[in-house]
Amino acid sequence: MHKVIVLTSSRADYGIYRPLLKLLAASNEIDLGIIAFGAHLFQSHGQTVNAIKNEGYSILHEVNHEPINDSPQGISFNLGEVIQKFSSIWGKEKDTNLIICLGDRYEMFGAIIASIPFQLKIAHIHGGETTLGAIDNIFRHGISLSSSLHFVATQAFQARLQGLLNTDQNIFTVGALSLDNINEVDLLSVKEFEKQFDLLIDNQTILCTFHPETINLEANKKFIENFSLLCDFYTDLRFAVGLPNADTDGSYLRESYLRLENTLDRVSCFEHLGTQGYFSAMKNCKLLLGNTSSGIIEAASFEKYVINVGDRQKGRVNSDNVFNTSLDFQDMKNALEMAISKGKFEGENEYKKDNNMTVAEEVYNEIINYLSD
Repeated sequence: MHKVIVLTSSRADYGIYRPLLKLLAASNEIDLGIIAFGAHLFQSHGQTVNAIKNEGYSILHEVNHEPINDSPQGISFNLGEVIQKFSSIWGKEKDTNLIICLGDRYEMFGAIIASIPFQLKIAHIHGGETTLGAIDNIFRHGISLSSSLHFVATQAFQARLQGLLNTDQNIFTVGALSLDNINEVDLLSVKEFEKQFDLLIDNQTILCTFHPETINLEANKKFIENFSLLCDFYTDLRFAVGLPNADTDGSYLRESYLRLENTLDRVSCFEHLGTQGYFSAMKNCKLLLGNTSSGIIEAASFEKYVINVGDRQKGRVNSDNVFNTSLDFQDMKNALEMAISKGKFEGENEYKKDNNMTVAEEVYNEIINYLSD
């Protein structure tokens, strides 16, 4: 048996992991452990660790390190706390054969950095990508440099990662793992969704998620100002706004969205929908607006156009459903009008790889091969 630990720090990465976790948990060759930390344990983010437990998984370690605030100093201090706490964990888990991690969060970076002195093997999912509007870009590349097994979403990201690592060994282009969920999750109708979440998302609803730009903090204030104007201008549309993750300046955006919700009846905020809920929202909405990776990676598979605002996702591969725009009101309005006029997107998703197995199956097989060598 190979001891494998999966690191999950947020509702977002757990939703992506789900198809792979099912295979790992069912395997006769894997002794699976899950470590939940980051926003999973934050009261302010709904303690989404319970969603993991509700799906039948036991948690090996729960690591609580809620930051004192989301200022640059608060995030920096919290990063140090993550490293310190995971130093103790890896001291107890030195017999781990493989750590699986995903993405680019500072919390994930801290957990991985703490493992390096223990010389533990690391597999990284979604390396090679670039997000120029977020400090996460640095964390992602740091995680990749610490890893010995890599699963990337596109050929472009594979080439970038090969350049970063100066090798093509153990880098596998598998597509986006989250797309497996589309075929595995039973999506809700508009009425079922409204009944479950007390939130109406239909073809007159813009699904909005704008996370903080952590390179240029002034961009967040500009977005709120012009997004408010946009909501006020389109009286015939509704705006369902996802509250942002735990980033620098995240509390400013949260408070601004909630004030907007109290001001305009057509604006509704939501915290956590889970994979089924969020994918159902994408299926049922008119289009997406914001800077979330789900607009870049998954939306094309739901035949939705996306208004990608600002620089947070700058550098990622785009499918033809993405309209990139600045934070200016007129630019956002023009892009929204163009997307509305086009209706349903009928092109290809650049993150979907055509093969005879799911992404999770391909990742699982390569993990077993790696551990068996």
